[in-house]
Amino acid sequence: MKPLLGCEQHATQPTRLHALWTLPEGDSDYSMRWRNIKRAFTASIVASQRPVVSASRQHKKEQAIWQRRFWEHRIRDERDFVQHIDYIHYNPIKHGMVSKPVDWPFSSIHRYIRQGILPVDWGIAPLQLDGGIGQE
Repeated sequence: MKPLLGCEQHATQPTRLHALWTLPEGDSDYSMRWRNIKRAFTASIVASQRPVVSASRQHKKEQAIWQRRFWEHRIRDERDFVQHIDYIHYNPIKHGMVSKPVDWPFSSIHRYIRQGILPVDWGIAPLQLDGGIGQE
């Protein structure tokens, strides 16, 4: 199965979660995986720290932490894979959280640098992505 890119996006500060997954053969249930990630994260937060939940969310047994929807994209080929990895690594700069990708402590860029796939100064120059990646 081709890797799948999932993306949770919100309007406020660091509340973006990007993931690139290779799912088991014959399994494409990314919705269940996001639901489990959201549920586990929400359960880890002390109830008194959780945001106030609207009546609509209460009715659906939802918390106010996560956006209801998500975006997913099935990776088409190696070039598409690289472009999406670049987007994920550059995203903290795009949203003003850091000035260099390497400054974002929660990024897989650190593994890419350790493995010699990317240089430590990757992403200092503005990133140009093809095909509207990140415009979805």
